[in-house]
Amino acid sequence: MADEEEAHFERIFKRFDTNEDGKISLTELGEALKTLGSVSPEEVQRIMAKIDTNEDGYISFQEYMDFCNANKGLVLMLTSE
Repeated sequence: MADEEEAHFERIFKRFDTNEDGKISLTELGEALKTLGSVSPEEVQRIMAKIDTNEDGYISFQEYMDFCNANKGLVLMLTSE
């Protein structure tokens, strides 16, 4: 992954991580997704389950990057600045 692309993903992660604890909670994910459009609580849960691979209730930066790498086209489309 190019450094510029990784920096872009890092900026997006930091926007989602509003309390700056280095991880994205279900609440933070839900709030961020609301800004992208209307999502139901069920959709937020489904997205969280897909990205939170260790099932600890949070999305770590590594889990986020793994998801971004696996879904690069979708993520870039949704997060283009």
